[in-house]
Amino acid sequence: MLGGIYALAFGSLWLQIEGLIGSRGILPAAALLERAGEALGPERFWRLPTLGWLSAGDLTLHLLCAAGVVLGLAVLLGWLQLPGLVALWVGYLSLVVLGQDFLSYQWDVLLLEAGLLGIFLPGAWWKPRGPLAARPPRLGIWLLRLLTFKLMFGSGVVKLASGDPTWRNLTALQYHYETQPLPNPLGWFVHQLPEFLHFASVVAMFAVELAVPFLLFAPAKARRGAAATLIGLQLAIALTGNYAFFNLLAIALCLLLLDDEWWMGFWNLIEPASAAPALGTPRRVLLVPLALVWLAVSAAHLAGALGYRASVPAPLSALQSAVAPWRSINGYGLFAVMATARDEIVIEGSEDGASWSAYELRWKPGPAARMPPIVAPHQPRLDWQFWFAALRPAEASPWFGAFLARLARAEPRVLGLIAHDPFDGSPPAYLRARRVRYRFSTLSGLRDGAWWIVEPRGEFVPATPVAALAGGQP
Repeated sequence: MLGGIYALAFGSLWLQIEGLIGSRGILPAAALLERAGEALGPERFWRLPTLGWLSAGDLTLHLLCAAGVVLGLAVLLGWLQLPGLVALWVGYLSLVVLGQDFLSYQWDVLLLEAGLLGIFLPGAWWKPRGPLAARPPRLGIWLLRLLTFKLMFGSGVVKLASGDPTWRNLTALQYHYETQPLPNPLGWFVHQLPEFLHFASVVAMFAVELAVPFLLFAPAKARRGAAATLIGLQLAIALTGNYAFFNLLAIALCLLLLDDEWWMGFWNLIEPASAAPALGTPRRVLLVPLALVWLAVSAAHLAGALGYRASVPAPLSALQSAVAPWRSINGYGLFAVMATARDEIVIEGSEDGASWSAYELRWKPGPAARMPPIVAPHQPRLDWQFWFAALRPAEASPWFGAFLARLARAEPRVLGLIAHDPFDGSPPAYLRARRVRYRFSTLSGLRDGAWWIVEPRGEFVPATPVAALAGGQP
């Protein structure tokens, strides 16, 4: 599953990488490294660990994505598992560093963390089938089990620790399906359910996220029940929203909680790991110091989530900061604060400053009659960034100005990221951006063909001549 998820992640990014961070993209990777090289000196290699230092051109970006897809599929099929997982982790880390805002999501770093720990599991270098050459180390299994605990428990803790009133008064799910970054059709229908069901759903979610993770350390039967419960939560999230490969990765971690006896009963082709010899010495030697660092930094993250960040000893904080650039030991917690209203940013162009036409993104809410999409496990990263940008003033999202600059130049690679260019590949005379409030319609509204109720909310970026925008450097 880890190999398959890597292939999905690399493949999804490959479809959009030139428009996002290519040489003519919104945030060019080469420009990032040029600035970092001037500012950081020799420290740049630790602060920005990426193969991009060898080359960050468009060809390199495409080759990294292509290699990730091929190696991910190879690992999925059982080939080259150990070298493949090492190369996949290095390649994805390289792209996450180069991706800047567009690869800043929790599932990106969760994939890196699971991928790093997963390197210690394969028992064979290249064999596609047959008995294990070596059984996975017990310490490696426990670290991945602890990662699952950290992910699930941390997700519950941050909701309470944030002080957000919608989580405290158990009303958050009355807003969630409507205000999540990319709603889907089933989420629209779930939003219409009575308030008491949303209330009960929040209670059940807290029980699953805060209590069930402790069963991960229980005997096998209880652990199987915990895995089934956590997988059920992930399936519910996946069915009502579009969260890229996050739910698949969380489910993969939960499946690792199931012991060999269960898998052999479910699928008798699996050979017991106990029949294989122990893992070779080199990886076992590397695993112990990694485990010590992982446990220490993870404890610091958990202390911060619980509100005890100031109590973390200075040496531990220093270690946490030192390993942070490698994005492979992290804290987690989605939706710590629930948005209670949905604002969208609509970009419009004009030839005369009086008549305006809208650019349309592929997957964000647009016309009121357009059904919310099903897009996961693909992640349209520009569309996601628009959701975050709408939560803040325009100046808080520097990438947005770079995006407008590319529109002002009618850059084909960037225009390829959107669904509709009203100017057919030519720049307009003026650009502007408006805030628009979107709310789910009611069942009666849907019968009239409207999924959304749309209301103007005001200016986001004032009307600006494209000559002024096009001169800006991303």
